[in-house]
Amino acid sequence: MKITVAGLGPGDKNYILPLVQNALAKADVVIGYDYYFQFAKDFLKANAELIAMPLGKEEARAEIAITKAKENKYVVVIGSGDASIYSMAAIVYEMVAKQGETDLELETLPGISAFLAAGSKLGAPLGHDFCCISLSDLMTPWNVIEKRIKAAAFGDFVTSLYNPKSKKRHWQLGRLKKLFLEERSGTTPVAILKQITRPEEHIIITTLDAFNPEDVDMFSLVMIGNSQTFQFKNYLVTPRGYLNRKPHTGKEIQQESFRIVTNHIKELEHTTEDKWAITRVIHTTGVLEDHQHYKASRQAITKMSAHLKNGGDIITDVTMVQSGITRAFSEKYGTKIHCCLNDEDARAMAVTKNITRSQAGIRKAINLYPEALYVVGNAPTALMEITEQLRNNETFKPAGVIGTPVGFVNVIESKEQLSQVKNTDWVVIEGNRGGSNVAAAIVNAAFTLEESAAYFEA
Repeated sequence: MKITVAGLGPGDKNYILPLVQNALAKADVVIGYDYYFQFAKDFLKANAELIAMPLGKEEARAEIAITKAKENKYVVVIGSGDASIYSMAAIVYEMVAKQGETDLELETLPGISAFLAAGSKLGAPLGHDFCCISLSDLMTPWNVIEKRIKAAAFGDFVTSLYNPKSKKRHWQLGRLKKLFLEERSGTTPVAILKQITRPEEHIIITTLDAFNPEDVDMFSLVMIGNSQTFQFKNYLVTPRGYLNRKPHTGKEIQQESFRIVTNHIKELEHTTEDKWAITRVIHTTGVLEDHQHYKASRQAITKMSAHLKNGGDIITDVTMVQSGITRAFSEKYGTKIHCCLNDEDARAMAVTKNITRSQAGIRKAINLYPEALYVVGNAPTALMEITEQLRNNETFKPAGVIGTPVGFVNVIESKEQLSQVKNTDWVVIEGNRGGSNVAAAIVNAAFTLEESAAYFEA
């Protein structure tokens, strides 16, 4: 007792695999949609019982196959393409399982599916991830089909459409076009392949914008390229990767990371200079939502960039900020970075004045470098010292202040004080977020401001 479910391929008998031909030659009973027998007739034995049934009788075909197999006959159930893709295998196996026919032997023989034949005819459209979707809602509710369409479009899959249209299903393909145009360019290549591998074969290559659902019939397969697919002569080519190769050097990985971040923030209502600083911050933290916490005075990054490229000094509150500033940038422009935190006289001042060492280090730095760029990434007391000096020390005229201390004590207050000053440029990361690495990232953004042109349109 055995049932074999076999795929006949797309139509041409040369596409029927030898193991399927052998099964057809041995079959006592062959069951299938009446239209398919024309493709199998050359391989059937003379006394085989042929049971042809119309479309829509899939379960009835499976039922008859079970009945004939239980009569100890070798039964082959045929379908077009591959037997397990939108074909009879699933129905036969499901019904045998539900009836508990454990003694019945089952076998599935593969065939060349229409989308594979279409791929060969078109050259190389399936070079990257792809999916197949049936637009027939006879067995699947349309709301489920539409979810899959949206997922395929959003996921940038090359998409092959089975059962794209019939006399009664005429609007679904137009709906799919609308959904794809929400995610894909109108120039995306689209192929309509009619009667693939059969004498009536006809192929149309068009674009998503120009695609006309009226050109499609029930014997068509539609293939939609992904965002990288292109037409070459009468072929469609989907590259194997979105880049020529994966980035592997440190610089390439960084550039690809910047590209990902800048694409995420491109539409934000910030200037290019601020979006570049935000890009550097997010690249450091790995949190795409960190743009929500970035605030800066007008043209702060541009002015800080000019200061740094003129060899202007940098003062940091802690050595961690100093370490995070890329040495190649400071060496290129002759920029000196100073941190007075651990100086002996700063330590002594902290004791005698009863202030923190960070605060003392900043006081010393202000006396020595009143026009430097001040960068605070750790200590809120250091930032509060800076804002106090900005209010009361007329000789203190910094090139700007970057304030990103992190924590829960005096952090929010120190940043709020900085954001209210009027006599210098400033950048803050609001709230409790920040850190030495973030402060250094903003400095590095100022050093490399010209690179923003490669990621943001003017």
